[in-house]
This record gives sequence, structure tokens and C-alpha cells, in this order.
Amino acid sequence: MLTRLSPLTELAARLRTAGSPLSADWRAVDGWFRPWAAQPGLREELRAQLLTLSTAQTAKVLRASRETTTHFAWCLLDSPHDPFSFWLHEYKDQEDWREGYADSVHNHRYHFCTTILRGNYLHERYETTIDAGTGLIGSARRRRSTLCQAGACITMLADEFHRIPAAASGTMTFLVKSRPVSTYSLSFDPARGIGHRHVPVEVRLGELADRI
Repeated sequence: MLTRLSPLTELAARLRTAGSPLSADWRAVDGWFRPWAAQPGLREELRAQLLTLSTAQTAKVLRASRETTTHFAWCLLDSPHDPFSFWLHEYKDQEDWREGYADSVHNHRYHFCTTILRGNYLHERYETTIDAGTGLIGSARRRRSTLCQAGACITMLADEFHRIPAAASGTMTFLVKSRPVSTYSLSFDPARGIGHRHVPVEVRLGELADRI
């Protein structure tokens, strides 16, 4: 989608030429991502790239992007032939957040690396216990809480749990995600002590006819 020489094409080229499957060695991606994210002018380069999108490229971004309860997830690159995808997350003003995923204790179906382009957010990491009967999170204990500022980089594996309870107005992050390594993710509401399993619609499609 994004074809001119840019930081995104540079990172995409590095990921495409990895010697082993990305999802099997995501720590290596972290090693490439951090120096890439630290290059001067990254935010300005990304802004310039968005301003030069063609009409067709803009339409493709809009089709693949989505709104969540806490942020807008803008899809910059998602080719089925790539073992990764690129995203911008634009966090809503705190008063516009609804209870949902980012502010719950949760994991993801994929690994990812992210850097904060502007603003800041509170990032919490958790240890969880999984109920043997339900497979849901039964309890969660916060291990660390960090106020992450612009320029900070974070890597999360699919089996790690975290929470973003607050973000400054105008906070924007860039993410590179692996392809899913699990068919579902888990979340936990620490205030109510309730766990949930999240199965994406594309996984459910194969059984849709049987449920009618």
C-alpha cells in the first residue's frame, strides 16, 4: 500500500527478509524495531507519508481500519503475503472511553512491538491465573506500572498480559504486529473479577452454518 521510500518500507523490507518465521522469534523483531523507532524525524516522515496517499490507498486504509472503545486503529499495511502488519493507534480523549479492551487486563492473539509517537499512556503489566475449568482468567496481579512517554518502545508477546488504564489526549502510537498465534485472546475486569474470552469473527465463520 505504501510504496515510496520511507521508514515503513525500510522496516517492511527488513521483516520480509528475516531468516526465520517472525512469530517464532519475536524478540529478534524487538531488536530491529527499537533502533528503527529511535531514528530522528520518524513522526514527521509518517505524517508526510499519510499526506501523499493516493485516493486508492486512502480507501484501502479506511476499509481495513476500525474504531475500538478506547482508540482508532488505522491499518497502514496488511498484505496477506506478509507475516506482519503496520498500524497507527489514535487514542480518544479519556472522557470518550467506554469500558472495553485496552483498559482491561488482557493479552492479544498476536505478538507486537509499539512506539509512542506523541503523548503518553500508563502501561501496566500483569501476572494472571487461568481457571482450569473455564479457561478464563481467574485473578490478576499487577507486576509493574510505567508512565510511557513519547519515544518509548514496548514489546508484548501473545501470552503476556497488560492494561492501559489512561492515555493523554492526542496520544498516537505505531505498531508492528505478527500474524495471530492463537485463535482467541482473554481479558479480565479487575473491578468485577470477571474474565472473558474473545474469538474473532473470522474464526467463527467456519461454524456459522451449524449455528443457524
